[in-house]
Amino acid sequence: MAQKMTDEEWRAFVSDGTRTGKLSTVRADGSPHVAPIWFLLDGNDLVFNTGKDTVKGRNLIRDGRVALCVDDDRPPFDFVVLQGRARVSEDLDDLRHWAARIAARYMGEERAEEFGARNGVPGELLVRVTVDKVLAQKSVAD
Repeated sequence: MAQKMTDEEWRAFVSDGTRTGKLSTVRADGSPHVAPIWFLLDGNDLVFNTGKDTVKGRNLIRDGRVALCVDDDRPPFDFVVLQGRARVSEDLDDLRHWAARIAARYMGEERAEEFGARNGVPGELLVRVTVDKVLAQKSVAD
């Protein structure tokens, strides 16, 4: 039987290894758009970067409502869904800093600065989502 994760458990779960998130944003016509992302938690904020002219970038600028799903697709199956409202910034120093930190998680410390330089440039957005709602279940198939 599925069990609710504690705050500490869901934070550890979404931060474990190189799990990606599936980010849902709202298109101009109200329909959902889903894309995989690299991300970090920073306190109560979910932090990631994306191109300003991507579908998700345009969606976030227009309507900041988001949901992010992180899951373990192996039995007994665990998942976390985070909901909140995004704030975007084009501050290059902040963007480069966070792009490097995110890259360290997914590509390793040895490539962090390379990806920070690649992704911390004009045309990219730093996105912070204050998490308002959490649905976190573990052992769904037990």
